[in-house]
Amino acid sequence: MIKKLLLIALTLTITTSCVSSKVYKDLEGKYANLKKEHRQLSDDNEALSSAKTKLENELNSLQKDYDETLAQRDKLQGEYAALKSNHDNLNNSYAALEKNSSAAIAENSKKNRELLAQLEAKEQALAAENTRLEALKKQLEDRSNRVAELESVIAAKDKAMTDLKNAISKALTDFEGKGLTVEQRNGKVYVSMENKLLFNSGSWAVGAAGRKAVQQLGSVLADNPDIAILIEGHTDDVPYKGNAQLSGNWDLSTKRATAIVNILRENASIVPENLTAAGRGEFAPVSTNDTSEGKAKNRRIEVILTPKLDELTKLLNDI
Repeated sequence: MIKKLLLIALTLTITTSCVSSKVYKDLEGKYANLKKEHRQLSDDNEALSSAKTKLENELNSLQKDYDETLAQRDKLQGEYAALKSNHDNLNNSYAALEKNSSAAIAENSKKNRELLAQLEAKEQALAAENTRLEALKKQLEDRSNRVAELESVIAAKDKAMTDLKNAISKALTDFEGKGLTVEQRNGKVYVSMENKLLFNSGSWAVGAAGRKAVQQLGSVLADNPDIAILIEGHTDDVPYKGNAQLSGNWDLSTKRATAIVNILRENASIVPENLTAAGRGEFAPVSTNDTSEGKAKNRRIEVILTPKLDELTKLLNDI
């Protein structure tokens, strides 16, 4: 544009001298217009340049924002990918856990049902055992009561036998030391009378002193109707050669036991069913037969007094 104006001015200078005044004025007017247009264009150019600069700045700013936004997006996209991967892993883990949990729950439910069945069976068995225990407890109590009753009866029997022994000892005091002894053993009372108190040698007839002793014994036995009375005859080991009616010591011992029974039967208060006569011969000695003293002790009558045990037997059968 400037070159164009210079060219026009040069042309005007050259032609001034050659053209008319009118032409010059026309050219001068065009020049003024061109100059004005030039200023306008310069102003427009400056405005456009300023606008361009402003737009370039805005573009740079937008580019910077774009780049930052792009970087932020890439960062967010990476974080999203990582989160999605974690989410997928968690889903897979949850699915696996849920599957395993369902299987575990099913297995536990099965075990629980089995345990409940076992528990119910144990409860039933326990109830049965408790019932059995109660029954056994009742039986034990019943037996304990019967044992206590039995012990009471035994104690009463023992006391009765002790009282009987004391009564006999008192009744036969005059004969103690004369071949008569009274003892209590194993719940029984033993009244032992040597032959020298009762019989002559080889005889089964009871003498006066012996009869009196047996009668006094009978007076005590008459007051004790619940006593079983066993009379045993015993001899030494010397063979019997006296009366031809007897076959030997065994027969003699039986005759002597029967003689005592007959004296006791004279007391009507003695129950005959309580009396038993037995001959033992020489086969139950209490001492040696090698001495005369020992033989004298073996020749004897033993009255064995036993409490009747019917009540005890019944109690024992009930236990």
